[in-house]
Amino acid sequence: MKDDILQLTLLCDFYGGLLTEKQRAFFEMYHFNDLSLSEIGDEQNISPQAVRDLLKRTENKLIKYEEQLGLVGKRAALLKKITAAENLADGALKEMLAEIKKDIEVI
Repeated sequence: MKDDILQLTLLCDFYGGLLTEKQRAFFEMYHFNDLSLSEIGDEQNISPQAVRDLLKRTENKLIKYEEQLGLVGKRAALLKKITAAENLADGALKEMLAEIKKDIEVI
């Protein structure tokens, strides 16, 4: 469950700009601000079930974007390759790979 939430937040980091303003706002209220479905519903004057439905559609959309574009998976694969190269390298090359890895991790 915790891994699912981490995966969804990572997907939002990558694809959140492709969501509507409303989808992004509800996702952030629920996942980042830790508001309950009822709290969001009260704030937006809709039922908790409507909030849940919108969140589910938003989460499915993020998953679909990853299936189609694969940016999160490509990033993970690249970080894995850099780590393997770091383990084989030494000196200046190892330092350079570590810097590249840090740059990719903040993306």
